[in-house]
Amino acid sequence: MTAEEFRLLRDHVYAHCGILMREDMKFVMERRLWPRLEALGISDFSAYHRYLRYDAQRRAELEAAVEALTTHETYFFREMAQLNAFTEELLPLLQQRNASVRRLRIWSAGCSTGEEAYTIAMLLRDSRRFEGWDVEVYGTDISRRVLTTARRAEYGPSSLRTTPPEMVSRFFVPLAGNKVRVRDEVRAWVSFGHLNLLDEESYQLVPRMDVIFCRNVMIYFDLPARRRLLRIFNERLVPGGYLMLGHSENLLNLGADFELVHLRGDLAYRRPMLPSKVGG
Repeated sequence: MTAEEFRLLRDHVYAHCGILMREDMKFVMERRLWPRLEALGISDFSAYHRYLRYDAQRRAELEAAVEALTTHETYFFREMAQLNAFTEELLPLLQQRNASVRRLRIWSAGCSTGEEAYTIAMLLRDSRRFEGWDVEVYGTDISRRVLTTARRAEYGPSSLRTTPPEMVSRFFVPLAGNKVRVRDEVRAWVSFGHLNLLDEESYQLVPRMDVIFCRNVMIYFDLPARRRLLRIFNERLVPGGYLMLGHSENLLNLGADFELVHLRGDLAYRRPMLPSKVGG
């Protein structure tokens, strides 16, 4: 892969989904995309770039390229300090605030293979605060392949490496081959859909959310793409709704219209109840 081929492919992927491949990731891009060239019978990356731009199958191939370039490492009950704060401090607030409508909407944005979305549903079940409510946990991802795994809801030991044993007993069904399946009562609260986080037309189908989890996803985006995504999240949250980021992420220097909330065990961001005043 020449430097020019890398630039063309990097810019094309970035324009599609906001994922930025740094200059030092040329080898990674070459190694991960080469199987796509072999599958298509294409001999060099310049021809592959032309295929992505002009071929009738370019949209499907672009999705395949993004899948090849992204990683999907996740597991159940990841970052427990934040999940404990969510359970102990935010869920009581949400129960009180939504009591009149008895409805709760939570979005796992960039859900990968589904462990985070199911974890959230398990915590909601375990709290016993929302029995009889209209509860939905939405998981979305740009990769159709990982969504297939999420909908199947079958996992191996690696996905359960930080799951408390009592939660395994309560919320999973044992399967052959040392695998488990998420129980139906948890799956009933979770649905999955394909979504490019930076495709604003896709958001017409996304309802207003009480909480958005988007953990360890924005690390793949550059500053303009992060700002664009945060503006979208702000629009999709109800006033007073919460945004939960990964522990290595923050909103410093992003100019995002969120309030920092200090929970006892962690931090969260909140959409203000009233819009900020333009020009002070």
